[in-house]
Amino acid sequence: MTGPYARWIDRWERKLATRDTNRVVRPFEWGTEWLHTVGFPSCPADANGDARECVARFVAEAQGDSDRFFSYRPATDYQLKDGRLTFTSPVQTLYAENNTVSALWFPAPKDRGRALVVLPQWNSGPDGHVGLAKLLNRCGISALRMTMAYHAERMPAELQRADYHVSSNIGRTIHANRQSIIDTRACLDWLQEQGYQRLGILGTSLGSCVAFIAAAHDQRVKVGIFNHVSMYFSDVVWNGLSTQNVRQGFADVVSQDDLRRYWAVISPAVYLHRLAGRDLKSLLVWARHDSTFLPEYSRQVLRSFRELNLPHQIFTLPCGHYTTGQFPFNLMDGLAMCRYASRNL
Repeated sequence: MTGPYARWIDRWERKLATRDTNRVVRPFEWGTEWLHTVGFPSCPADANGDARECVARFVAEAQGDSDRFFSYRPATDYQLKDGRLTFTSPVQTLYAENNTVSALWFPAPKDRGRALVVLPQWNSGPDGHVGLAKLLNRCGISALRMTMAYHAERMPAELQRADYHVSSNIGRTIHANRQSIIDTRACLDWLQEQGYQRLGILGTSLGSCVAFIAAAHDQRVKVGIFNHVSMYFSDVVWNGLSTQNVRQGFADVVSQDDLRRYWAVISPAVYLHRLAGRDLKSLLVWARHDSTFLPEYSRQVLRSFRELNLPHQIFTLPCGHYTTGQFPFNLMDGLAMCRYASRNL
């Protein structure tokens, strides 16, 4: 990092990153019991003392049959009241709060059958991306802003942050991401039931990863807007400024390479090939001074899209990860995403 501007952005990033004082370092866990609930026989409830091998077998099997891994029974109890859609998550957990999906509905007049599922960033509050949803409305696009697993109103009482979605528990993190991906597809189901045929997904940070994998497994998605991009889920966690407490939880039990293998099943890298030949247009947003989705990881995504000749456009932000949410960068980002959706959906 060189130059006064880059140093200024870095100082601003670190100031914003340290505002939260409720981060905790949780102990490392393999979490094989969470993988057992998914139903793949390669990881039984009792790992027989070899949890490392159990997780490795599970991941290999899930990657090899990802259509099955991200399959689900459609929700049947959608309820829309006062602009809030709720339904029972197709993926059940031990936490009653987390088992009900909640999404805010922002219908746009004269939307011409166009709608986006909108997924905010990790630890987003109940109002996350509401402003963006309203901006999409002004561009003639309806928006369904979904709360991801363990966030906001879905957060168990024992938590202050959405730690169960991203943590040093390997199995639970896989399970939580799978749940958010499947919940997103269930939101697409509801939009389709309402008559929407021109469907897209917009996700930011963690939401970007969830959105990408949902889009890769759902042919109905015609536009994907991925706001901050990285090939591997684990690389962001291992080196990102915002996840150092998670990184500390792994101690010396696993390496970065190990974690890349274990969390490949929830990483965009292994599903890029599924976009080939698809009628899917993508906007890839990255930040030149990102301290969480490091630029080297974002450039890997841009390079892979070019090499695979996947239809896409790139928007580069002159800021970092946290500063993306600050004026004027938040306005630049929001307008770029809304314009892309308006022109391509």
